[in-house]
Amino acid sequence: LRSGHWFTSHRFSVSRCAVCRWRFLPHSSRSGSALPAWRSHVVGWKVASLVVRGVFPGSFSPPTVAHLHIAAAAKRQHGLTHVEFVLSESALAKPTHDRPSATERCRFLNDLISPVSWLSARVTKLQLLVDIAEGFDLLILGADKWHQIQDPVFYSNSIERRDEALSRLPRVALAPRSGWDSPAEVQLLLPESLAQISSTQVRAGAVHLAATETTVQELLNEQ
Repeated sequence: LRSGHWFTSHRFSVSRCAVCRWRFLPHSSRSGSALPAWRSHVVGWKVASLVVRGVFPGSFSPPTVAHLHIAAAAKRQHGLTHVEFVLSESALAKPTHDRPSATERCRFLNDLISPVSWLSARVTKLQLLVDIAEGFDLLILGADKWHQIQDPVFYSNSIERRDEALSRLPRVALAPRSGWDSPAEVQLLLPESLAQISSTQVRAGAVHLAATETTVQELLNEQ
């Protein structure tokens, strides 16, 4: 963990118990429902197609090659049928972006990923990741966000509110980030080089790290 970070090893172990391990319980054990996590629906004699949805919140200012490859890894490793990038109009703990706005960034991202049928993007007014993830089967995060969602400062400095919020999370898949620890059992398997990539680097001039049509074509070739 980063030196001086609020997150102690004790809290880390509690959080792993309360969140990570809880995610691996059978769905029926968690909610009392007999339905599996993917919630199949029977209509007449037909079973509806399984839809397993992942959500990937972020500012995507701009989208990077890492963002797209993380989404692809989550789809592949967790059997997702769809991944949705979600941009908050006003993201927590992020600098305010006057231009491009969240709507403009979302439009650019949707144009970029339009050839990929299992990807989409939208804007939300929600800020807390636990609220954004509601209704999805998998929450995709960078390891830095994993620590952020456990910080009580985002829950009015209340441990009880934090724990209640985390109990509502779906399964979690974490993308390794340089300088941040995360539980191995929920890490995505990704090339180490992706852990170094950020939108900040692209804005600083490393334009070769930005997602392009070539990146999208690589995803299509992997299908």
